[in-house]
Amino acid sequence: MGRTLTGIAAWLAIALTAAAAPAASLLDYVGQCVPFARQASGVQIYGDAWTWWDQAEGRYDRGNRPKVGAVIVFPKSDRLRLGHVAVVSRIVDKRVAMLTHANWSRLNGQRGHAEQDVTIFDVSPRNDWSQVKVWFRDTDGLGGTVYPVAGFIYGERPPARELTGRDPDYVASLIDAYAR
Repeated sequence: MGRTLTGIAAWLAIALTAAAAPAASLLDYVGQCVPFARQASGVQIYGDAWTWWDQAEGRYDRGNRPKVGAVIVFPKSDRLRLGHVAVVSRIVDKRVAMLTHANWSRLNGQRGHAEQDVTIFDVSPRNDWSQVKVWFRDTDGLGGTVYPVAGFIYGERPPARELTGRDPDYVASLIDAYAR
């Protein structure tokens, strides 16, 4: 019996260690958008994505312009029941930026995966980033949905180094945005 308990304890220790092992890369992440955005940006806010905007008041600078490393906050809506948060990875032009986020498109038929340098297009009538369209892998282009944006939360530390790729496709992001 002693050997059996020792064997079970060893197996359990290995299983728990494997389950708790962190992703080797930020881009290996699979899960919800909130923990991903927190890790990628350093903005230490907890709770559903739609609550981040109000929680940031008085704790972090906030605004309506994208900056690399800033967290964009999507309020809850019919399509986003818990809202969504993502991190700005590149600025392409005054109305086009790129995001790195998790749990948006389906990869291999499943949501939750991280996506790097995804196009986002400001479609707001006043060019104030209050309404956007987001690139959606499932349709291989900008989605047709216009999402409201609460604004951007600006972190206090540099974002994760893996936030952006070495060679993001700026031309494709501009084509996606302006060739409608």
